Amino acid sequence: QVQLVESGGGLVQAGGSLRLSCEVSGGTFSRYAMGWFRQAPGKERDFVATIFIGGFTYYADSVKGRFTISRDNAKDTVFLQMNSLKPEDTAVYYCAAGLSDYGTNARLYEKWGQGTQVTVSS
Repeated sequence: QVQLVESGGGLVQAGGSLRLSCEVSGGTFSRYAMGWFRQAPGKERDFVATIFIGGFTYYADSVKGRFTISRDNAKDTVFLQMNSLKPEDTAVYYCAAGLSDYGTNARLYEKWGQGTQVTVSS
């Protein structure tokens, strides 16, 4: 049973940084494309960033230049480094694993973590 566990969320002031981690267990991590999504209260779950099986990365326009997704296949972990945080980045952040390079489409990812709250104060 593949499980994803996020960590690293918290409360930070605008302009600050956080690093989210998502550890994958129960599967072969290197075979998964990984994505980060976020959901603010009353809104749909939005795409943030993805890293393909081969390492290609892609970002939502709203986070490009501020967030960086990376993966460590030796540690079965994907990271999301978030810099220059803004109040509008406040959301629950979810990581997702896909058996193919699904990109921005959340519906295609097979496995999801439980989410971690990120709150950015102004």
